[in-house]
Amino acid sequence: MNILWRIITYLKPYRLRLLLAIICSGGVAAGQGATAWLVAPVLQDIFIDFNAESRVLLPLALLGITILKACFSYGQSYLMGYVGQWVIADIRQQLFIHIVRLPMRFHDANSSGRLMARVVSDVNEMANAIPSVLKDIFQQGLTFMVLFGVAFYRSWELATVVLVVLPLSAYVLIRVGKRIRKLSTRGQESIGSMASVLKEAFTGIKIVKAYGQEEKEGQRFELMNKAFRRVQVKSSQAVAISSPMLEVIGSCGIAFIIWYGGGLVIDGEMQFGEFSSFLTALFMAYGPVRKMSGANASIQRALAGGKRVFSVLDLDSELSKDEGKQTLPPIQKQLKFSNVSFFYEGAEEPSLDRVNLSVHVGEVVALVGASGSGKTTLVSLVPRFYRPTEGEVMIDDVDIKMVDRSALRQQIGIVSQETVLFDDLIRNNIAYGRPDATEKQIIEAARSAYAWEFIERLPQGLDTFVGENGLKLSGGQRQRLAIARAILRDPPILILDEATSALDSESEKLVQQALANLMKARTTLVIAHRLSTVQHADRLVVMQRGRIEEIGTHTELLQKGGLYTRLYQTQFQLTQLEPLSAN
Repeated sequence: MNILWRIITYLKPYRLRLLLAIICSGGVAAGQGATAWLVAPVLQDIFIDFNAESRVLLPLALLGITILKACFSYGQSYLMGYVGQWVIADIRQQLFIHIVRLPMRFHDANSSGRLMARVVSDVNEMANAIPSVLKDIFQQGLTFMVLFGVAFYRSWELATVVLVVLPLSAYVLIRVGKRIRKLSTRGQESIGSMASVLKEAFTGIKIVKAYGQEEKEGQRFELMNKAFRRVQVKSSQAVAISSPMLEVIGSCGIAFIIWYGGGLVIDGEMQFGEFSSFLTALFMAYGPVRKMSGANASIQRALAGGKRVFSVLDLDSELSKDEGKQTLPPIQKQLKFSNVSFFYEGAEEPSLDRVNLSVHVGEVVALVGASGSGKTTLVSLVPRFYRPTEGEVMIDDVDIKMVDRSALRQQIGIVSQETVLFDDLIRNNIAYGRPDATEKQIIEAARSAYAWEFIERLPQGLDTFVGENGLKLSGGQRQRLAIARAILRDPPILILDEATSALDSESEKLVQQALANLMKARTTLVIAHRLSTVQHADRLVVMQRGRIEEIGTHTELLQKGGLYTRLYQTQFQLTQLEPLSAN
């Protein structure tokens, strides 16, 4: 009931159309009741009393009622469908926006395929049911009550039999409904697993083909597909059994009514026309009951989908517990990490352990160290993708947790190894962080990033679609577009996460030039495994197991002969010795 009530609250913006739909539903129900009511005078006046006037008027009345009922039925179906589809669109939009605003911890724990299933599949289950709730349950329920009222008026004694049958029917619907809801929940989970496998296979299709793993991926999908199929078969079985059970229960009641009502007609205690009208109303009432039974399956699936949807909507977003309200002017002094520690959820060892670091304004600081040393985790705290478990991250002596999140992120630009481009125009990808930028500003940013040289050679120039994640471009071109995007945003703080590690020498040279333009007069944190790319940084911070082991310039650290020296020798010593070995 809680889930149904939450769905109903989304109807509020459409209450006028819903009111009109309710009026139309009342018209349909009244038309059904009037049709059942006319059975008695039609049989009595025309076929028993041979009334010539009734022979003309009653068919015209029946025709008029049918036409009115058809008009009301059209209005009710259209309005209910309109409201239902808009409500679903609102829920889907709210769900997407909420997922986007959820903390990174949530996205770390949930694959994108499963999240896509929530937005598409789970909401679709609700989409299939909301029209059923609005149309079948409400409309058919109202029609049943009107027809039952006609039957009750004709013979309250016979109508009491229906009151005995109804609880049995309701019991069947409730038991079957619980079964369907449980199976639907499992089915939606299976769809999420399938979506996850599909996304991984399609995204990594080159690797799948290169390693000849098409069959293996097929087997992975088959396991998910079979699990979903089993659930659907069981769900179909539950749906299939409800209608026959209701029909048997209803037939028992009808058989008793015919036996008992027939006796009343034979004994002269009830007119044949009245009994026929009662029986017609009862048979017509069976239609709404059958439709409500069919809608019950859709409703139970919607409840299962709604439970999964609302379980996400009930999670706290980044904004819900955000205490940051302060504005933040561009950095003037320093970015400071003060005794910062951080644990990933479920981890026993800290990813960062009491880190203290100050980065002065305009300074380029490179973070180096082996994989897993905490470099990416440390820079992820700056835009508040995560909150420190302990300690503070401060900009100009202001704890960033007290700063408005959008104001904070407005100061930060990120260029990462895994370039993210959207299946959109080049101009829109460059202007992603600054949608109001003019074409001149976009072109200037592209020039600074050494991207204009290939953009202007494209047939559509800035209006070229880049494909999914820039598929139509080379790695170096994608990276330069990402740099152009950061240049156009013009952030005072810059984070470069392995921005050149996946590039060939020629592309790397262009990207390095573009990065040099980008880093001018910016406070920059650079993450690098290739030490050759960061030797000219103002300072290098050497990390190991979440701690800072050494800080200094390239020359100072080499002279020190510590961890940085070992990392340097590992990367460069063999290369330097190879010519000697050849001689």
